[in-house]
Amino acid sequence: MNQPDKHAVKTYLMDLQERICSALEKIDGGKTFVEDQWEREEGGGGRSRVLAEGDVFEKGGVNFSHVMGARMPASATAHRPELAGRSFEAMGVSLVMHPRNPYVPTSHANVRFFIAEKPGEAPVWWFGGGYDLTPYYGFDDDCRHWHQTAAAACAPFGADVYPKYKRWCDEYFFLKHRNEPRGVGGLFFDDLNEPGFDQSFAFMRSVGDSYIDAYGPIVERRKNTSYGERERQFQLYRRGRYVEFNLVYDRGTLFGLQTGGRTESILMSLPPLVRWEYDWHPEPGTPEHALYTDYLKAREWL
Repeated sequence: MNQPDKHAVKTYLMDLQERICSALEKIDGGKTFVEDQWEREEGGGGRSRVLAEGDVFEKGGVNFSHVMGARMPASATAHRPELAGRSFEAMGVSLVMHPRNPYVPTSHANVRFFIAEKPGEAPVWWFGGGYDLTPYYGFDDDCRHWHQTAAAACAPFGADVYPKYKRWCDEYFFLKHRNEPRGVGGLFFDDLNEPGFDQSFAFMRSVGDSYIDAYGPIVERRKNTSYGERERQFQLYRRGRYVEFNLVYDRGTLFGLQTGGRTESILMSLPPLVRWEYDWHPEPGTPEHALYTDYLKAREWL
């Protein structure tokens, strides 16, 4: 197995943040990302970039972080108890974009690298990440494009890779207390190290590099669609599901909070405005109802 190259991973991730921010600024056409560099007392830091009140994006953040600590947090050792007591380094790029227009879906992407070390023993390392799409109004063309791009990113690494990570995404981004998916899925992978460092790193790069190809055309297609108060209120209601998932289930959020991370950067994924309504259900036959019946379920989009 190839030896992990932490410097190469960090260099790639910082460049990925640059490229994604540039592409999203071009799509928005109004505002640019504001950068906030921060340091973490226990070790490491990051570079948070937030775009707010843009022409297309109401709020979005693209974060790079590289943190380290003396002990792995509970969120990381829950399914890997053998790592308890090891020191760790974690680095990654994580982003969430919340559009202004309800016909443009919210998107999330993350690519990350962990390494856990202990004197006298070989380091334990792995890659993780993926991306998922959360529409408010469903369009088959958008979902097919998103999944076709994801499948193309996986294709060089084996015919079974996309189906496996697509299924994992469907299972992971699921709100158990609502019994519904967060959106229409995409890719999710974790604990990736079996192919060796070079191949695992190459796969992570393929996923990271394909995000703009997956999301950009969808935003361009929908960003000028006219909408009214009804669509806006439904968007704010559905954003509540996003908040619920991130605060209850999301591993990255839990990891950041448990490791004493920077709260502002961790919670930048939350939307700027959101609403909850007691026991609300969409009327049958409406576009809002179609989101639940046609899109918020596991489907084969290819």
